[in-house]
Parts: sequence; structure tokens; C-alpha cells
Amino acid sequence: MHAYFARMIDAFRPAEGPPPTTLMAFFRWCLTGAWPGLAVAGVTSALSGAAEVASATLLGAVVDLAAGTPEGRSLADHLPLIAVFVLFFVLVRPVIIGLSSASSNVIIGPNVLPLVLSRLHRWTMGHAVSFFDNDFAGRIATKQMQTARAVTDVASEMVNTATFALSAVIGSAIYLVSVDAWGAVVLLVWLALYLWLIRYFLPRVRTQSKARANARAMITGQVVDTITNIKTVKLFAHADYEDQAALGAMETFRDRAVDFGKLNTWFRLSLTVVSGLLPVVLVGGAMLLWQRGQATPGDIAAAGAIAMRLAQMTGWVSMALMGIWGSIGEVEDGMNTLTASHDLTDAAGAVELGRVQGRIDYRDVTFTYGRGERGIPDLSLAIAPGERIGIVGESGAGKSTLVALLLRLYDVEDGAVLVDGQDVRGVSQESLRRNVGMVTQDTALFNRSARDNILYGRPDATEDELFAAARAAEAHDFILSLKDHAGRTGYDAHLGERGVKLSGGQRQRIALARAFLKDAPILVLDEATSALDSEVEAQIQDALARIMRGKTVLAIAHRLSTIAEMDRIIVMHGGRIVEQGTHAALLERDGLYARYWGRQSGGFLVTDDDAQDAAE
Repeated sequence: MHAYFARMIDAFRPAEGPPPTTLMAFFRWCLTGAWPGLAVAGVTSALSGAAEVASATLLGAVVDLAAGTPEGRSLADHLPLIAVFVLFFVLVRPVIIGLSSASSNVIIGPNVLPLVLSRLHRWTMGHAVSFFDNDFAGRIATKQMQTARAVTDVASEMVNTATFALSAVIGSAIYLVSVDAWGAVVLLVWLALYLWLIRYFLPRVRTQSKARANARAMITGQVVDTITNIKTVKLFAHADYEDQAALGAMETFRDRAVDFGKLNTWFRLSLTVVSGLLPVVLVGGAMLLWQRGQATPGDIAAAGAIAMRLAQMTGWVSMALMGIWGSIGEVEDGMNTLTASHDLTDAAGAVELGRVQGRIDYRDVTFTYGRGERGIPDLSLAIAPGERIGIVGESGAGKSTLVALLLRLYDVEDGAVLVDGQDVRGVSQESLRRNVGMVTQDTALFNRSARDNILYGRPDATEDELFAAARAAEAHDFILSLKDHAGRTGYDAHLGERGVKLSGGQRQRIALARAFLKDAPILVLDEATSALDSEVEAQIQDALARIMRGKTVLAIAHRLSTIAEMDRIIVMHGGRIVEQGTHAALLERDGLYARYWGRQSGGFLVTDDDAQDAAE
């Protein structure tokens, strides 16, 4: 039974289309595929509510039986009713409650949250790089988890509370009508007062919950931002500054939480007063009917049981509804952050790009990051398959922009970037990026094992291929000496967040091994050896020479010695190509490149001011 319930919802079923930006449509998007399971859970919850009314009805029948049996007389003539009473409380009611509990804890709980979270996570990963650049990583992660949990809570509470309460109220009204219609009228009047109270408070709960959720996410974002940059915090002795920033976010959250608490207190007090009216009115009415001979002692007992149960129910139903509306506020808050449309999407009918030869063409490309300044104005460049290109220039010259446009991290504002004659906007992003291997100056490593980080280049690689890539990157020996806090060693040792446990040179050698393993036909090196000492760099240069053979290479470098052997060197200034040629030809020209080369100290470029002077 449990196994059947657990499989009723496919917890990782992909979403259908993008997430909507309106609340009800967003809930439908999140819960598509879960409705059959939620319906089963709703039916079992409704049966539980009906069982509560049946309990009170049986209790009243037994009281009437006892009251109508003379003292000393046997109850044997009423064995059928007694048997039904025992069977219901010992078998039927426990089975119904057990099924309801299983529905909640096996169908909904374990499945709905991963269903929603996986859909939100997939959508979030599809955003352009700029989406993540403009927000806190911790805040985005918090919004994903917060929204998934809130949607799950709403679905669970609607099933467990709304269907249960509705069934109990309907059953109670039917029973009271059977005794006297005025009892049902009293119940309906009380229910109207109760619903008015709910309608007054819950929208306010929703608004304040949304504000509290946003303040909570800002705390996470602030704290994660500080921890991610903890070395910088310590080096600049800014622990107090970061503490104050965190305390400011916490104070805002505290103020929002106090506002929410005040509202909660008034809500609870009002509900307690309203719920206390029901037993007084229903039991008092039943006693009046009994005095007139229109009700039995069993009716009084049943009315009392129903009244007390409904009074108790109003408390947890109200708190559940408050939780539902609070969760809806959190869903709205997360929805506003996460459902933004993707800035970069595959074109309709985008083709899969197979393994390319490596020809790259920038045709009249303009890209200025939407600001109309800096970036690249009207640039053209043709790179032949297998050609090795070095790219130099001062900071902001447009070097990294060239690479970003090739990878389609941004779309050109004018012109086109082509790979093997195909506009990168017409092929799928995944297939394009599978054809490009990249090693950057700011090496990105996961807090996973050394093996996992290298295999990220090609997850299906064999162990021998893994070791060969590590040796080619001069990483194998130091990896064997690794040991993490959990006692894992060698290739199984975890590297810490962003590879924090490694030196800069070790991080870049891991990244190089990953690129070796990927073996893409286009290789991008963005300051790939900048963190290496001279001896290791010389070893890596030999390895790079091997991996570059037969590939199209774009190598960005400030240390010009690393690109002197390239087939062609592109010199950029102000987003334009101002010189190009071999190292020897550019030195002979005695232009900007020659000035860079002549003024380098320790192999690094001169200042931007010097570059400006040289260009003029």
C-alpha cells in the first residue's frame, strides 16, 4: 500500500512550459501531474472528517440506549448497535485515519516538494548569466526552497484541513437538521461569523507573510555573500562591517516578524471568542429542545460532542488557514523573483550542433551590454579551423566579450557570430557549449571530489582517461596527496567551496585537466596560466601545446610570453581590433603590441593609461 501511494506522484516530472506570473496559474504549473494523488488524499481526509460526525452520532445513540434501558436490565437485546459502536471505533475509524495519514505523509509530503523544487530549479538554471549577476546566490537558492516548501504546505493543508473541515461541517449540519432545523440555522450563522473573521484577517496575513519572507531571504543572501568572501573580509579587517550589515538585515526581519506576531495574536484571540460561542449555543439549544420533549439525552450528548469538536477544529483550521495564506504570501514573493522570462532562449527549431571543425566568424558584431558604451562596436574577425589566436588588450578592451558572445552568454545587438557557418542563435545553447572547452582565470570548482570536478568535462570518461587528463595538466601528483576533513584522500578528497582548499595554481590545473578531458574542438584560455609559477607554467605550456594541436584556440593573456607562439595575435583597444599578426610581425611594426612587450615587468601588461597613449 505504501509503495503504491509513494508512486502515485512522479516527483521529478518536468513542467509544461514556462512558469506563469499569476498566482493560481503558477500553482497549477507547480502541481501539474500531482492532482490524482492530491485527490486521493482529499478523499481520505474527507472520510476522516465524516468519521468525526459519525463518532458523535454513535455516541448519542449509545447514550440514548443507556438512558432508555431500565436499571438492572441486560443490554443483550442491543448487541447489533454495541457491535457497530465497537467495530467503528476499533477498526473502521483507525483504518480511515491511517489512510488519511498515509495520504499526507507518503503521497504528498515526500513527492510534492521535490516536484515543485525540481521545476523551479530547472527554470532558474535556464536564466542568462546576467540574472545571477544581479542577485545574491544565497537569496536565489532560498527563494527556490522557500517557494517549493510553501506550495507544498498549501497543497498539504488544503487537503488535510479544508476537505476535513468541510466534510465535518456538512456532516454536522445534516445531523443537526435531523434533530431540529434551528440547530442547523445556528450552525450556519456561526459559520458565517467565522468566515467573516477569516476573510478579514487572512489577506493581512498574506501581505505581512510576504514581507517577512522577503526579509528572511535577504538575511540569507547577506550572510552567504559574506561567507563566500570570508577571506576578503578578514584580509580587509571588516568583520565588524559585515556584522553590522547582517544585523541590519536581521533587524528588518525581526520588525517584519513582530508585525506578523501581533497580527497572529489578535487573530487567535478573536477566533477563541468565536469558537467559544458554538458549544454554548448548540448545547444550550439542545437542552431547551430536551425540556420540550423534542430531543433526547443522546441528542444533547451528540450536539455537545459535535460542538466541542467543531470549536476545537476552528482553532487548528484557522491556524492552518493562516499558514496557507502565509505560504501563499511566500509563494508570491518567490514567484516574483524566479518566474522572470529567460533572456536567452533557444530559437524555435534550433538545431543540434554536432562536433564542429572550429571555424569562427564575427561579422559586423556590435555589443555594448545594452548601455551604448564600451563593449564591441562593429567588429569583424574570421578564425580558421585549427588556428590559434592570442588576444591581448587592456582591461575593458573587449577580450572577454568576444568569448562571451562565442559561447552565447549574451546575444549580439547587431551582426552575427557564426561557428562553422551557423549562426550561434540558430543552434541549441547546450550543443554549442559542448563544442567549446574553457579555462578561466577565476577558476570555478565545485565543493565535490577532485574526481567529480575533473569528470565534469566528460562524465562518461573512464578512470584511465581521467588519470591521463590529470597527468597532462600536471595535477595527478598533487591530487594523490590531498586529504579532506572527512578523511577522504586523493581523487576522492573534496576541494571545498569554489576549490578554496587548493592554491591558485592547483585550482587552475584541475580546471585544465577538466578541459583536457572534455577535448572540445574549440578551446578558450582566459588567463589560463596566470596563477602558476614559472616552473609549473613551463610544464603546463608543454601540455597546452599538446591539447591545442588540431583545435581552434582563443587565448586571452596579459602575460604576453604565454601567447608568443600563437599563429596570430589580435590586439584590442576600445572594443576594436587595432593590430593583428604574428608575434614577430607585431614587434617589427613597433605599435601598441610592441609597446606592451617592451614595458612588461614580470610578464604583465602596462597600465590602461599607457595603452591609451600607445593607441594615440
